[in-house]
Amino acid sequence: MEAMSRVGTTYNIPPAPPDPDSTDWLDLGAVRIGVEYRKVDPAGLEEIYAGTEHLDELRETSPEGGFTDEGVSLHIVDPSDGFEHIRFDMFLDEPHYHYVDKAAGTNTLVHFDIVAHGAMIPWTLTQLRTRLPEMLRHVGAAELAALVDATDGATLADAVEAKLRDIGELS
Repeated sequence: MEAMSRVGTTYNIPPAPPDPDSTDWLDLGAVRIGVEYRKVDPAGLEEIYAGTEHLDELRETSPEGGFTDEGVSLHIVDPSDGFEHIRFDMFLDEPHYHYVDKAAGTNTLVHFDIVAHGAMIPWTLTQLRTRLPEMLRHVGAAELAALVDATDGATLADAVEAKLRDIGELS
């Protein structure tokens, strides 16, 4: 089931989990960030959600022909329980990000406006530097947000930026 929120479309289906074989984890301050280059396709999504209560919602909400895209994903995780609260999918065709509300069991997908914001990677790095506590509070992770300070944001963004350069996503 989907509902419009102030900032995007909210679903009951969680985002596909990171692939452990394709994700490099950075443990930085209060948060853990996974950096993953992902290729998403309808068959892969069907496989991920097969046998779950989310498969019907995936089928109902996917575009005709299914969702296919690729690019870097950043998984913003609480290291105390491994829960992913925010994801930035810096995809080639449909860049977007997710707010995952643990208490509500929802996933709000926000389409990224490249006309207004430019390229998503620099925008994402800016959000890590300047807005991460606000984004965590928005998704109901106030306790985690309280542990993130301005220095953490800069440290996180610098580490992610270095990783993106290492994997060839930034020049």
